[in-house]
Amino acid sequence: MVALRTTRELQFITTTVIDWLDVFTRPAYKRIIVDSLRYCQENKGLQLYAWVLMTNHMHLIGSSADDRTMGDILRDFKKFTSKKIISAIFDNQQESRRDLLLDRCWFRGVNDRKIKEFKLWQDGYYSESICSYNFYRQKLDYIHMNPVRQEIVQRPEDYMYSSAKNYCGCMGLLNVIVQP
Repeated sequence: MVALRTTRELQFITTTVIDWLDVFTRPAYKRIIVDSLRYCQENKGLQLYAWVLMTNHMHLIGSSADDRTMGDILRDFKKFTSKKIISAIFDNQQESRRDLLLDRCWFRGVNDRKIKEFKLWQDGYYSESICSYNFYRQKLDYIHMNPVRQEIVQRPEDYMYSSAKNYCGCMGLLNVIVQP
């Protein structure tokens, strides 16, 4: 895991749920992620160029618009979404995987000195600096093709939890900075 070095540096980032648990299969949990990304855009200086939320991880291309680093933004994002999603799992009596998810998150949290009780996200995140247009396009295609490779959809723009719609000229769930 690499800490981001400067603000405004365009980064390809991956962050993953503990034990690769498929948490983001329910719309309520996915909405928490989308709403939190939007909040980070509006209040924390997140500039989002591309994103995709899969069942157990998220990729994005982004930068910081102000003095915060992407590390600061991601730390706050992960802390908030972890608490919100754990609470949503607790509250969802219809969640068929409730005990499994809570047991794993509790086990990983109770054995981590930095966590009080439950842990949703793996420590840190994977980051690569975007240093050329070709590399940007490679990562953009990787992000948008992820749901196609997983056979969730046939076309990238058909996946709701992604910026692929934005790149096809339609409105996605989040505003993104579209780079041709």
